[in-house]
Amino acid sequence: MAKLVYELNQSLDGYVDHLKMGPPRPALFRHFVERVRDLAGMVYGRRMYEVMRYWDDDLPDWDAEERDYAAAWRSQPKWVVSSSLKSVGPNATLIGNDIEAVIRGLKARLDGEIEVAGPELAGSLTGLVDEYRIYLHPVVLGGGKPFFVGPRPPLRLVANDLIAEDVIRLTYVPA
Repeated sequence: MAKLVYELNQSLDGYVDHLKMGPPRPALFRHFVERVRDLAGMVYGRRMYEVMRYWDDDLPDWDAEERDYAAAWRSQPKWVVSSSLKSVGPNATLIGNDIEAVIRGLKARLDGEIEVAGPELAGSLTGLVDEYRIYLHPVVLGGGKPFFVGPRPPLRLVANDLIAEDVIRLTYVPA
């Protein structure tokens, strides 16, 4: 049975904005390459999926690490929750209705970890999320989209790891 894991980079003041935080440093980027390789798949909302589609095309100015990430991302199955999209790209499946039933089915059918990305989508799946992983960055954004949207489940800290020079991963499970 797979575990549904919600994980994103977060500022000290609780916001997730990859544009304001900037690109990850090399050690953190390598961590994410390995992380994506180890996933059973990824669940995205429309907005997050559209951001991540960047990795569908090879760009000539990419370095070896970026090409590695793109290859890992492309190889993983993706499920995209959207009522407005009519189609999705390679290795992706569109989910329009009965999201909870689809996610329950994926968890029952797959082994490993399924990443859910995007605060609103994760907030809508609160009862199904098995772990929350916050990649805490030493920046203050002062605004943006909060990591937690919707119901805030009681959580229990189960791990904290220094992932890169100044990024700590905090892992919580529902209490």
